[in-house]
Amino acid sequence: MSPRTRLFATAATLCAVALTLLMIRPAPAGALAADPVRIMALGDSITGSPGCWRALLWQKLQAAGYTNTDFVGTLPAQGCGFVYDGENEGHGGYLATNIANQSLLPGWLAATDPDVVIMHLGTNDVWSNIAPATILAAFSTLVDQMRASNPAMRILVAQIIPVDPPSCTECAARTVAFNAAIPAWAASRTTAASPVTVVDQWTGFVPATDTSDGVHPNAAGDVKIANRWYPPLVQALTGTQPTPTPTGTGSPAPTPTPTPAAGCTASYRVTGQWQGGFQGELTVANSGVTASRSWTARFTFGAGQQVAQSWGGVVTQSGADVSVGNAAWNGVLPPGGNATVGFIGSWTGSNPTTTATCTFG
Repeated sequence: MSPRTRLFATAATLCAVALTLLMIRPAPAGALAADPVRIMALGDSITGSPGCWRALLWQKLQAAGYTNTDFVGTLPAQGCGFVYDGENEGHGGYLATNIANQSLLPGWLAATDPDVVIMHLGTNDVWSNIAPATILAAFSTLVDQMRASNPAMRILVAQIIPVDPPSCTECAARTVAFNAAIPAWAASRTTAASPVTVVDQWTGFVPATDTSDGVHPNAAGDVKIANRWYPPLVQALTGTQPTPTPTGTGSPAPTPTPTPAAGCTASYRVTGQWQGGFQGELTVANSGVTASRSWTARFTFGAGQQVAQSWGGVVTQSGADVSVGNAAWNGVLPPGGNATVGFIGSWTGSNPTTTATCTFG
C-alpha cells in the first residue's frame, strides 16, 4: 500500500470513529422529560356524570404549573364547557361494597396504571343503609388492590359531600356517621410508602345550594369540590402543601374575633346539626404581615358539648375548654392565609355557638 493510500485509509478510520462517538454520546441532562404522574378519579356519578369538578381541578393544576399530570381511567371525559384531560373511573350507581366484592378495581388499575387515586365513594352505600364499618371494610379491600398494583400508591379519600334527597330522609344523618368513621380508618391504613389522606368534602357544602337534586353537584358545588381536592393533591404530587388562597366559594363565615397584636384570628361555626349531634368548623386566619410557624386556637363550650371526631388539626378537650393545634402540614400560614379544622360533636338540650381565639407560635 502506497504512503498516500495509507494516509487516506487512516483519515477514513478516524472519521468513522468520531462519527461513532457522536452517535453514542449521552443525551444532555434533562433532555428526557419525567413521566407524567397518573391520577385516577374513582367514584360514582358524583365523580363521573359529568363530574365537572374534575375539569376544574385539572384546570387549577394547569394554571398553577402542575402540567406533568395525566388523568386516567377507562371512562372518557364528558362535556364541561372546555377541553380537559378527563378520563376517569366515575361509575354512576356503583357501590363501594359492590366494587370490592366483585373485584372490579383490579381491571381498571391494570388498564390505567395510576400513581395517585382520588376517591369520592360511598354515597350509594349510605343510600342503601349499609353500615359504615361494612363500607370501610370495602375501602380496605380497594386499598389493598391499589397497593398490589402500585406499592407506592398515594391515596386520597374523601369524607363525602352531604346529600339530602327527598327520597332518602335518613341519608343526611347516615352520611355524617360514615364520614365520622373515615379518619380513624384512614389512620389505621396509611403507611409511609403508601399514605392515605383524608380530604374533607363535607364541610361547607350545602345540598340546597350546591347540588341540582340534593345529591349531584351543580356548578357551585363543582367549584367547592375541586378547591377541596386541590391542596392535598398538590401535596401528593410534590410533597409540599400549596399556599392557601381565598376561593370565595364557601358558606359565609362568621365575623372572626381579632387579636391584632398576634395577627391571628379565629372563627367558630356550626355547619350542620341533628338530634344529639352536630358538625362544627374552626377557621384560623393570618391577618398579620408575617407568616406563622404554628398556631393554637381555643374556645369554651357553653352547654356541655363534647368533641367526638376531628380532622385538619389536633383537638383536645378538658371539661368545657377545647384547644385546637395545627396539623403537621398547615401550621405555616402566610399573610392572608387560613386553615380549617372540622369536627363532629354531641350535644344535649342546646348547642349555642361560642367565641374562639388563637395565637401564633
